[in-house]
Amino acid sequence: MSGGVDSSATAALLLEQGYDVIGITLKLWPQDCVNRAEDKCCGPQAVTDARAVCHQLGIPYYLIDESAEFQKHVIQYFADEYKAGRTPNPCVMCNQNLKFGRLIDRADQLGAQLIATGHFARVEKSADGSRYLLKRGKDLRKDQSYFLFSLRQDQLARAIFPLGEKTKSDTREVARHCNLKTADKEESMEICFVPDNNYGGFLQQAGLAQKHRGEIVDVRGHVLGHHDGIEFYTIGQRKGLGITTPKPVYVVELDAENNRVVVGDDSALDRDEFIADRCNWHPFDKLTAPIAVTAKIRYNHPGAPATVMPLDGNRVKVKLHAPARAITPGQAAVFYQDDLVIGGGWIAR
Repeated sequence: MSGGVDSSATAALLLEQGYDVIGITLKLWPQDCVNRAEDKCCGPQAVTDARAVCHQLGIPYYLIDESAEFQKHVIQYFADEYKAGRTPNPCVMCNQNLKFGRLIDRADQLGAQLIATGHFARVEKSADGSRYLLKRGKDLRKDQSYFLFSLRQDQLARAIFPLGEKTKSDTREVARHCNLKTADKEESMEICFVPDNNYGGFLQQAGLAQKHRGEIVDVRGHVLGHHDGIEFYTIGQRKGLGITTPKPVYVVELDAENNRVVVGDDSALDRDEFIADRCNWHPFDKLTAPIAVTAKIRYNHPGAPATVMPLDGNRVKVKLHAPARAITPGQAAVFYQDDLVIGGGWIAR
């Protein structure tokens, strides 16, 4: 329970459906994050709100410290990816390792059979009953299946998403009907431990990155200026480059090996194929033949027709039917057929 309306409504719905419910908040935040994010899901106000909702619903509530695991699996990953010239997706890693990793361990200790969260997604069994399938939530504007693509079969088997068939307005109505204090609570759209969206500032304040001078070059290798660290840039960035050029230029590559930021014109951002590695699949264990999908290359991407072809080493080649802009290494590429999440992987350099 994050202290927000979605997890609050989830608890209320589970009670209505006859489940024996326990509310749990994972304490994930580092102390410096608390100081800057008092009212976010990684702050103490969230704990106060979650505890109040559980008290009102008459269910047990536990606050469990998983800050060390969060530091290891999410924050350190976040820093390492930026240092490697990739743009991380910490929400996917948090779901995989904390919410459906450590939380399942805690559920076992408490004798709980299932894990429920406020994600807008659905889990169903395949027609033959052999696989657990992940599907989009009914409210496509709030669908969060993208962030859950890496969940394994054993994790999906323990997961239920009561909001999967509901819209966001439905969710707030559930909370209002139960007179929950979180019914009209504002949503948080930022990464929970970087509430001001200043990723570079967070990495420096947390001692996870330091400024280190390198070259800004064009696609032909000509030096145009200098940067303070590739960690502070992302693919597609135009503003804040600190260089003057006749025409606008964008970050098109982050070369960690040579500590270079490569810039080019708008057309240099367009690509129609990429490699994804560390793939995870839901309807089957392994992709063995090319498959037609709709590929989302970032959470707010609408999806594009593509063909996914298997490679060795749990990798795939993704061929988009039309070029896409700013395909970003480190981001998740998630593959759909209609509402079904076929699987996904991580965009490689």
